[in-house]
Amino acid sequence: MTENNTATSETPEIPDTTGSRRAAVVINPMKSPGESFRASFFRLCETQGWAEPLWLETTKEDTGLGQAREALEAGVDVVIAAGGDGTVRCVAEVLAGTGTPMGLVPMGTGNLLARNLGVDITDPVAASYDVLSGTDAKVDVVKARLDHAEEEHTFLVMAGLGYDAAIMANTVDQLKDRVGWLAYVEAGIRHLPGKPIRAKISIDGQHPVRRRIRSVMVGNCGKIMGGVEIFPDAKVDDGILDVVILAPVGRFGWLGVLAGVFGRNNPKNSSVEYFAGKSAEIELAHEQEFQLDGDPLGKAKHLSVTVEHEALTVRMTAV
Repeated sequence: MTENNTATSETPEIPDTTGSRRAAVVINPMKSPGESFRASFFRLCETQGWAEPLWLETTKEDTGLGQAREALEAGVDVVIAAGGDGTVRCVAEVLAGTGTPMGLVPMGTGNLLARNLGVDITDPVAASYDVLSGTDAKVDVVKARLDHAEEEHTFLVMAGLGYDAAIMANTVDQLKDRVGWLAYVEAGIRHLPGKPIRAKISIDGQHPVRRRIRSVMVGNCGKIMGGVEIFPDAKVDDGILDVVILAPVGRFGWLGVLAGVFGRNNPKNSSVEYFAGKSAEIELAHEQEFQLDGDPLGKAKHLSVTVEHEALTVRMTAV
């Protein structure tokens, strides 16, 4: 990932102590650690020479799009997405292509983009400091279209049709609150049984391959839940999408999937196949659950995705 840091050894960067820089925080109040975080963030802005921040809470009706647009119209220097992956997606959708950087303060269960970028997911105040003192980097975003609809969705980490999306849609919320991402493991075990479905997958408009699959996933980053690196070749700024097909066969088919994910050097393992390109089109024989960055969005049978290279600026402390 390429950093855009204007400071040089000849002209050291001079901290702005005038308070002219201003941050906006788009925060999901259901994920917030409480009023203490708000007070801590305001104090942090003051001590770091930033103006009083714009504080915008999401609602059930508007999960971040409207708040991100308000922040953009206010002309802030950085818009911080404070919440889960859904909040991050909404803020990114508005900021992509604008040049205004997005910061990450993870407060969700998955925190997928934050994990892939090495952002502190344990301490919201520390993550906030890393945004205010960080530099800019460019990352790719991906546009997804379901069932040929006019509306496009933005995602940053991964999209999936089939088994993986069924896990996201059927995870028990109470269990997720108690044990975090391990709740997805429980849902995954429950959904292991199932029938494969016919699929056509085309990369960059080429002749489609036909498979009987349980899941098709499109990745912009490598890591998913639990730190599993299911897309080991994926880079968030390479302009390339990574596609993986999971096609377990027989009684012990899922063991073949595990072997394919964690040991890709066996060309004879047909349970897992990888493809790569700048766009992909997936068509299923029947509707399946669909998810973006871990958020279930209903069912679909057709998915088209296109990468937009380095369309989003992220403000962070490099790791």
